[in-house]
Amino acid sequence: MSEFDKVFKELKSASRKLSHVTEKQIQTTLDDLVILSKKVIPEILEANRLDLSKINPKDPKYDRLLLTEERILAILEEVNQVKNLPSLLGHELEKRVLDNGLELRKISVPLGVLGVIYESRPNVTFDVFCLALKSGNALILKGGSDADHSNKAIMKVIHQALEKNGIPIHAYLLLPPDRKATQALLEAVGYIDVIIPRGSQGLIDFVRSNSKVPVIETGAGIVHTYFDESADLEKGKAIILNAKTRRPSVCNSLDCLIIHKSRLNELSQLVTPILEKDVHIFADEKAFQYLPSHPLIKPAEAGHFGTEFLSLKMAIKTAGNMDQALEHIAQYSSRHSEAIISESPENIERFLKEVDAAAVYANASTAFTDGNQFGLGAEIGISTQKLHARGPMAMKELTSYKWVVRGNGQIR
Repeated sequence: MSEFDKVFKELKSASRKLSHVTEKQIQTTLDDLVILSKKVIPEILEANRLDLSKINPKDPKYDRLLLTEERILAILEEVNQVKNLPSLLGHELEKRVLDNGLELRKISVPLGVLGVIYESRPNVTFDVFCLALKSGNALILKGGSDADHSNKAIMKVIHQALEKNGIPIHAYLLLPPDRKATQALLEAVGYIDVIIPRGSQGLIDFVRSNSKVPVIETGAGIVHTYFDESADLEKGKAIILNAKTRRPSVCNSLDCLIIHKSRLNELSQLVTPILEKDVHIFADEKAFQYLPSHPLIKPAEAGHFGTEFLSLKMAIKTAGNMDQALEHIAQYSSRHSEAIISESPENIERFLKEVDAAAVYANASTAFTDGNQFGLGAEIGISTQKLHARGPMAMKELTSYKWVVRGNGQIR
């Protein structure tokens, strides 16, 4: 018997009580969470400082882990946005009456108990909690050791808001940041309804390979942008700069620029803005010949393609035509977000139809692949698979349905 079985049993029991929680309770809990969190921002920042002290500031994890007052206030604004979203529970999705008089109604319901495993991003603790609460789901979180102090500080204020509004705190738990807890969560069949990993490809692969509980993959982002032969140079400069440097440590940031061979003479202009932001460039043989001598520009090696850099690094690949660009994306994409910069309607339509990714863009930055940016309030992750959910996952993707059947003595 696992040392975590008692925790899982209490979680499952508490999850059943959530069916009696009212929308008003949910609204006031999220209101109180915002108010209480603002009061303890210094405590959350101090906990975050302890986590940051263990990480090299040059490590890509550092930015993902970093909390500031500005970032906390932005997170709490997302909490408000989720609070204001209409409830998706109890909606009648379908209704029919059979010839024998049975009345069938298909009703939206929570998935049940969510298990979320994530690494060094304490904002996930806030985001996932408010989405789980709003969608009627119980939640057990397994954060990484890098963010443990931050996660505990956030979970403390979450429990205060829950207690204040009479919602069972055992329905929303944080596990210890050790491997035993991870293994127990992955084997918690009968207690946990779905596992959602958020983090590196290594974490996602480990969860997929070891979980006995169904998994929704929220994947790593190996992101490409194709600058085609008709692309507008000024649009391209702005889009590439934003996609690469806005938040280089997140999954929607640009990893590989693909450029049509006819535009190589403008490549130097295209990358000047990102060089000014200290982006390291790894260019293939053709592209390298058109780039200036610069300490941040080096010839690409095979391993630079298909890499999620999560830092100020980017590969460049030359394509002779659209077919080659699409083939490169198909080979190396993680099916997260892919973009084309083009003034050709035909090329744009072909790209949007043929590229297999959760989000495909024409003439826009991939930085928009985000639940909040998509108008979903917040996100529990960005799914790169195709069953149940794809792309930014929010409240709707945390619901399922059941059939409610009413009769009057019918037998078969």
